[in-house]
Amino acid sequence: MLFNRTALTATRAFSTSARRETKVAVLGAGGGIGQPLSLLLKSDPLVSSLSLYDIRGAPGVAADVSHVDTASEVKGYAADQLDQALEGVKVVVIPAGVPRKPGMTRDDLFNTNASIVRDLAASVARVAPEAHILVISNPVNSTVPIVAETLKKAGVFDPRRVFGVTTLDVVRSARFVGEVTGKDPKETAITVVGGHSGPTIVPLLSQNKNAQGVKGEVYGKVVHRIQYGGDEVVKAKDGAGSATLSMAYAGAKFTNSLLRGLNGEKGVVTPTFVRSPLYEDQGIDFFSSNVELGPEGVQKIHPIGEITAEEQKLLEACLPELKKNIEKGKAFVNKA
Repeated sequence: MLFNRTALTATRAFSTSARRETKVAVLGAGGGIGQPLSLLLKSDPLVSSLSLYDIRGAPGVAADVSHVDTASEVKGYAADQLDQALEGVKVVVIPAGVPRKPGMTRDDLFNTNASIVRDLAASVARVAPEAHILVISNPVNSTVPIVAETLKKAGVFDPRRVFGVTTLDVVRSARFVGEVTGKDPKETAITVVGGHSGPTIVPLLSQNKNAQGVKGEVYGKVVHRIQYGGDEVVKAKDGAGSATLSMAYAGAKFTNSLLRGLNGEKGVVTPTFVRSPLYEDQGIDFFSSNVELGPEGVQKIHPIGEITAEEQKLLEACLPELKKNIEKGKAFVNKA
């Protein structure tokens, strides 16, 4: 089950007037992630209105999804209707861009996806400057700084409202560690810190009691699989796409967590890639760690806590790579 029943039941106790404000836009709703993501968001009772936009196909996706028997309203918007799609929106989820193909790294996507994300962020800054922006488009380590710098240029950047969705790393970690330990993934929730590509993904197995016994060769294999799980899917799809369905699931899961926080639910904590002070002294001003979500978005950024020597090595490999990714995103927006 995607959404926590207890959490959703608790949220229903909040006033309906607060819930009516949870209009969510999906930018890139016609794509491989956007379509299943739109369907999953339609099934989330915290989404009161769904606004689907893409350069092609969004009205058709909206017509299809709108038949699902949940209370939220759905509207689709064509390529020239981005401003209308963003009006009154509280949460903007951005899966827009091109998917990875075999042999491509996330960085290979940069040139195409960077300009798409920049232009969408500029429109959000103009039409819905107080919206919370959830970035799925890869490479997240660079596209999140692109969004932040674009909002800064427009004078509307609020670090509490910009998120890189790293939830797929968390979902994979729980699943893969569950497999090697013989536990239900619900019992192997793993905090994942750092970024959202290859060596920048740092799963902290030592912080879950059921994962602490994973050692040696098994540990090395499961960490590698978490870091490069996307490659596994790209290869298996053989040129037909990337991890679209699991990413849609993860994107909907994070959106639900944010909506619960915005509705005032206490104790909603999940890893996400945000403007962070944790490694700012090393020139790394975006970082994923456990973040408590609240009515304004980011409420509290948690430190990574105690880690093992192996995890420290992973972190040391992560930081310089992450710094380069962040600087690349900033440079794209600020170049002359």
